[in-house]
Amino acid sequence: MISVDLLVIGGGPGGYHAAFDAADRGMKVALADENATLGGVCLNRGCIPSKALLHVAALIQETRRASEWGATYADPSIDLDKLRAWKDATVQRMAKGLDELARQRKVQTFQGRAKLTGASSAEIAGHGRVEFKHCLLATGSRPKSPSLFHPLGNLLMDSTSALALENIPQKLLVLGGGYIGLEMGTVYAALGSRVTVVEMQSALLPGVDSDLVRPLARNLASMFETIHLDTKVTSASIVNGEVQVGMQKGSEETLETFSKILVSVGREPNTQALGLEHTAVQLEEGGFIKTDSNGRTDEPGIFAIGDIVAGAMLAHKASHDAQRAINWIERGEAGKSSVIPAVVFTDPEIAWCGLSETDARRKGIAFHVSRFPWSASGRAQAMGRGEGLTKLILEPESNKILGMGVVGVNAGELIGEGVLAMNMGASAKDLAHAVHPHPTLSETISEAAFAGMGQAIHIYKRPRK
Repeated sequence: MISVDLLVIGGGPGGYHAAFDAADRGMKVALADENATLGGVCLNRGCIPSKALLHVAALIQETRRASEWGATYADPSIDLDKLRAWKDATVQRMAKGLDELARQRKVQTFQGRAKLTGASSAEIAGHGRVEFKHCLLATGSRPKSPSLFHPLGNLLMDSTSALALENIPQKLLVLGGGYIGLEMGTVYAALGSRVTVVEMQSALLPGVDSDLVRPLARNLASMFETIHLDTKVTSASIVNGEVQVGMQKGSEETLETFSKILVSVGREPNTQALGLEHTAVQLEEGGFIKTDSNGRTDEPGIFAIGDIVAGAMLAHKASHDAQRAINWIERGEAGKSSVIPAVVFTDPEIAWCGLSETDARRKGIAFHVSRFPWSASGRAQAMGRGEGLTKLILEPESNKILGMGVVGVNAGELIGEGVLAMNMGASAKDLAHAVHPHPTLSETISEAAFAGMGQAIHIYKRPRK
């Protein structure tokens, strides 16, 4: 039998963050995960391998754009085995680093599925019983898999199998116009697939501000073969070795054939078979674990974080959840919460944090918007990427920053400044008077702030009356 201060179940970004943080604070920690390596879905089957492939896709797209600037390249020759090996090596390097960090911190790691047997005990398959003072559940999520598509066998892909790069289908249907579908559609289109996207809602990336989505939608319209909005898939079957799909838009029904179909219609929490019935832990709608803002469940001593609790399913949110939970375990307080940013790693990227314009209107919150188009940015124009936009959501009287949104190349690298500004309670004036280097994309943030103050230099705004 093993006895520890903290048992962490799940080795993804939230789980290993909690384990390492707790060990650094002097706790005796054990971490159980059914996978052979730490990192969870994010490192092994999600964030990192997809970004490796998106990097290659962006490089291919950049070489195609370069012909407009006088540098013409031949179409690339894709070596799938080599590309797959490079992606896998990237993951393996990161995984080895996590294993070493666990060893250095003396975190006991166990490969095996863990199941709670009581309020202070668990069983790890192949390793036996563990008794704990505290337990943190961080078992992540999995792709939703509608039963309509189960008979398709190996002609069906989800976000995990799509990253395996088994082959490049000639015609690929992506079901779902959210961030995962668009990112993977971007990869396969760059590698040579003719990609069609089907989205039930009236716009791509439902819920994201339309002015941020428009530049991306224009680029995807030229990259993808077809984008069907307000459309649902009603049937899917195998005909002559391909997938025949029935689609319906309004009263119009059509049939189309594809080499493969990638289903990306969301994710669901991994809260089954955890032994929760042996505890007072409660589930909410959708299978999420009920917690307070500090990750505490209805069972004292058991915490839950990341994708298995309500909220955004993001690796960095899980890591932040972990820090708050460990703070509470150590000293009974979680500390200050943070604004959680989101990034869509398409081309161009979209990133936002805080209050969106869409949410502000829906909630009836007073605000005004300040926008700076990248067509007025010297750096963006020099890169041939003037389609971008940086905008701030501001409180009307004080100009306090309520939210920030960016669409454009490397938007994900810019949004951190918005998070910092919001965490510090900054105003447009604070951002405007923080001198940004020229010529950079970061200047678009201060330009948007100046515009919000009515002092724009590189765009003209009529004075407020």
